[in-house]
Amino acid sequence: MRTDPAPDATAPRPPSRAEALRFWLWLGCVSFGGPAGQIAIMHTELVERRRWLSERRFLHALNYCMVLPGPEAQQLATYIGWLMHRTWGGLVAGGLFVLPSLLLLIGLSWGYMAWGDLPPVAAVFAGIKPAVTALVLHAAWRVGGRVLRHGWLWAIAAAAFLAIFALGMPFPVIVLLAGVAGWVGGRWRPGQFRMGTAHGDETAAGHAPAVIDDDTPTPAHARFSAARCRAVLAVGLGLWAAVLGALVAWQGWQGAAAQMGWFFTKAALLTFGGAYAVLPYVHQGAVEHYQWLTAAQMMDGLALGETTPGPLIMVVAFVGFVGGWGQAWFGPDSLFLAGAAAAVVVSFFTFLPSFVFILLGGPFIESTHGRLQFTAPLTGITAAVVGVMLNLALFFAAHVLWPRGWAGGVDWGAAAIGLGAALALFRFQAGVIPVVLGSGLAGLVLGLF
Repeated sequence: MRTDPAPDATAPRPPSRAEALRFWLWLGCVSFGGPAGQIAIMHTELVERRRWLSERRFLHALNYCMVLPGPEAQQLATYIGWLMHRTWGGLVAGGLFVLPSLLLLIGLSWGYMAWGDLPPVAAVFAGIKPAVTALVLHAAWRVGGRVLRHGWLWAIAAAAFLAIFALGMPFPVIVLLAGVAGWVGGRWRPGQFRMGTAHGDETAAGHAPAVIDDDTPTPAHARFSAARCRAVLAVGLGLWAAVLGALVAWQGWQGAAAQMGWFFTKAALLTFGGAYAVLPYVHQGAVEHYQWLTAAQMMDGLALGETTPGPLIMVVAFVGFVGGWGQAWFGPDSLFLAGAAAAVVVSFFTFLPSFVFILLGGPFIESTHGRLQFTAPLTGITAAVVGVMLNLALFFAAHVLWPRGWAGGVDWGAAAIGLGAALALFRFQAGVIPVVLGSGLAGLVLGLF
């Protein structure tokens, strides 16, 4: 039987800006494993190890970010940075969560466009894809273990899985229904839908104190102000209009640069459910409508996104790079510069709304962290997301293990790599980087022999 040590009764000191800067830079460089893995890293480091904020405050912020369109892990980092160190903290946390991944993806995209047709490179990608399947399944298992604390939340997760798997229900509808179920559950069985524990507050008292604890008053900068909301909205809209206007002035409205800005603004605002939910929309627009890249390139870009730190939605940087390269924005002798510029443009329009959502809505969310009528719907939504993640894992597994369709038979090499990756994650609790590197090496060996 496991015996946990008694919690430390001494509250840690608040982190300085320098400490926060170092942490967010470190997180941006090691945040592998998709949104669930990144959220798990933040939970381990910020709640358990550093105790910058309590479990309930962490989950309350996470539930809000899960409701928003866009990358929830990057938004969660932005929220926590903002809560700890005002607007500066939010911009630093959210920006550094993305910047290392952007720079790395620009370099990898250049290598892919220059040498991606080489058989060894293709073999490595073939090995990584089944490992990605195992990572997604493991992520669903970890989030479910933390969130599904009793039968009612398990029922919501199962219903969400059936709704999207069997009925093909859109994710926003699932979110709405789960929120209603959480609201009803909060009124009918309030103890089952409180944040942070399985049965009301019976385990909450045992946690060690945090810098921002369950009962810590909302910081002054995080309190709601109508004037501040208007200022945030004006700055966000002004930045968006200025950059899009510059792109229109450069290439015209029908130019690839302006169309990328407009398309990825819609992708950021109109799609919910994390990266896997937005990828079909991006595929439809970038591959089928605008033809910035091919379907095979899109799949390879997803594999690259899975093997780099940062949010998986950073695959849009790969989409932009390939599109800018193919459009030769600056002439045939400056293809790398065109690709890098397009990757930056796409990333700007994809992530700008996330910063606005957090800085605009954070004060209101902070005012609701102790009120069940607001937290219960978010708890229901969190449970539903687990069911949706499981569906995505199965969807991905089907395409990796049966790449030529059901009639084409199982790819036993991919199945062996995927099984090995799953065993490493579930049984031996291996890290994401060793699993990805080992799977890529296995794919290379299979490709050579």
